Amino acid sequence: MNKVLKMAVVGALSISVLLAGCGTADPEAEQKEAEDNVVAAEEKKEPEVIKPHQGLNQEPTPIKIERVGENEVNVEMTAQITDIEIAPGEFYKAWTFNGEVPGPLVVVEEGDVINFTLKNMDPAIPHSMDFHAVHTAPSKGFANVEPDETGTFTYPANNPGVFMYHCGTNPTLSHIANGMHGTIIVKPKDGYPTDDLVDREYVLIQNEWYDYNDLEDFTYGEPNYVVFSTKALKDGDRNTNGDTFTLKDEPLLAKVGERVRIYVNNVGPNEVSSFHVVGTVFEDVYIDGNPYNHMKGMQTVQLPASGGAVVEFVVTEVGSYPFVTHQFEHAQMGASGILKVTETGEDDGKATMSH
Repeated sequence: MNKVLKMAVVGALSISVLLAGCGTADPEAEQKEAEDNVVAAEEKKEPEVIKPHQGLNQEPTPIKIERVGENEVNVEMTAQITDIEIAPGEFYKAWTFNGEVPGPLVVVEEGDVINFTLKNMDPAIPHSMDFHAVHTAPSKGFANVEPDETGTFTYPANNPGVFMYHCGTNPTLSHIANGMHGTIIVKPKDGYPTDDLVDREYVLIQNEWYDYNDLEDFTYGEPNYVVFSTKALKDGDRNTNGDTFTLKDEPLLAKVGERVRIYVNNVGPNEVSSFHVVGTVFEDVYIDGNPYNHMKGMQTVQLPASGGAVVEFVVTEVGSYPFVTHQFEHAQMGASGILKVTETGEDDGKATMSH
């Protein structure tokens, strides 16, 4: 049930109970009836898993990225239905790319041509790909791929940066909010001016979770959770889904004195992120990940829905450095994690602080 509507229903029912209490009716019986009515209304409005998705939990499919030329890359991804744990013990039957939410990280180089293939393993719904990093006619390059079919598209990635990708099939909001989003990094051909200073790199993605497959809630409601994930830049790096707990229970790591670079992307679908790392200042920031958009000495970087950035900072002391969206209502909903700094850069087993 829409959260505002639910509050109105509860309020109206409570008033009726109070009024009944002034007469001969039993207040306790009236209250129980009111509560039962709220539960019944919620159950009636609760979105159901569409029939072809019921009991479907497709194993994650590894992304395929292969460089086939100096400036040409093949990328193959799947659209599939996979259960994602978004809070301890709470699973969401997500519409995904490759069984991950956010989807797997795509990394190419400025000037690359991307030959993109999408295999739609969803038995019921068409899906598509909208890469924010490329130039193409959406009606052609971002066209729908029908269930159990495959589509192949080609486009150039001529602008460096940190970009969102997502399913663009109508209604786009449903496809994004149900899990079909991720990040593509286009590395600048001449690098960043600070490349030689960086000791360690991470990717962080912020996303929101709402009531399951509820377009009304996606449109008018507030998120139930706002979360972070980290995605693997290279083999051996951590790769997590967007949940409320993983990056608190298992922090990212750095060594005291290191300069850390984070590629950060807010994939929304609706909320703004105010990205902040507690206990440091961003010495260098590249808005949208473009080296020409260079700023210095920032405390917080504002990321609109789909917005990206590269941020760099130095960790000067051993301890816990929480990273958050400084819109603290969303941090309270889960959007925080920890960068743990030790003398060696390895986990010392000591307790961490949250924020």
